[in-house]
Amino acid sequence: MKMNRMIPLFLIVILSACSSVRVASDYDKSVDYTSFKTYAFLKNGIDKVEISDLDKKRILHAIEDQMTAKGLSKSETPDLMVNIFTKARQEVNVNQFYSGWGYGWGFGWNPWGFNNTYVTTNTEGTLFIDLIDAKKKELVWQGEGSGYLTKDPEKKDERVNEFVSKILSQFPPSRK
Repeated sequence: MKMNRMIPLFLIVILSACSSVRVASDYDKSVDYTSFKTYAFLKNGIDKVEISDLDKKRILHAIEDQMTAKGLSKSETPDLMVNIFTKARQEVNVNQFYSGWGYGWGFGWNPWGFNNTYVTTNTEGTLFIDLIDAKKKELVWQGEGSGYLTKDPEKKDERVNEFVSKILSQFPPSRK
């Protein structure tokens, strides 16, 4: 009976591990990040990103929400320029099970042979968020998030918000 209670817990752990976003960031240690108060999007860089316009809007809206929550405001004369870049990688998993004639795994004789092959695909995406000092025209901070993507339009907003919030949780960098 204890095993039956453990199975749902095990499945939740496995599913939550699959849905997580892995993040990393890098930054210029000589920059005073408290001096940045405003931002704007780098239009010519964002226009080059090869994703749908709907996904771009989702990402930009999520970035706006996070930057506002951090006390930065959108401006025509920004301190920071925000750029994004994306990459995607298709992952194909092939699982094959064969039960053939004769003795083998299991007990006794198996007169019925069968072969099952299961193919699944997942898309892993990476979102880069670059923050550029508008005055110096230098990259000062870069965040990166990788995880599995969804094709379900009902869940895309939630997934994009998860990516952006986890990436920007590392900005501004903490002084050690």
